[in-house]
Amino acid sequence: QLQLVESGGGLVQDGGSLRLSCTASGFTGGSYAIGWFRQAPGKEREGVSCISSGGNPTKYADSVRGRFSISRDNAKNTVTLQMSSLKPEDTAVYFCAAGRGAICLPGPFVSSRFETWGQGTQVTVSS
Repeated sequence: QLQLVESGGGLVQDGGSLRLSCTASGFTGGSYAIGWFRQAPGKEREGVSCISSGGNPTKYADSVRGRFSISRDNAKNTVTLQMSSLKPEDTAVYFCAAGRGAICLPGPFVSSRFETWGQGTQVTVSS
């Protein structure tokens, strides 16, 4: 059974950086596309970034493009989200999720295409 575990969240100051990791178990590395989503208090969950099973294509939400970078190491079953120039509005619980097929193509993030979700990690950016 596929399981995802996020790590790397924490408290950081405005302008700082954090690296989130999503580690998968229970499946063959590279079989799934991985997405990162976030949900702030009182707001809807939103897609942040996505990486296809082979590493390309990737996509980013407009709000994070140029500041966040997604990568994956299929040998280690790990996807990393490097977050830089963090802003207070990036504060949220960040979730990684796995899905099959071409779900990281340009366009809106469709959370229903992701079948397995992690429990989330809190990211707090102080001003």
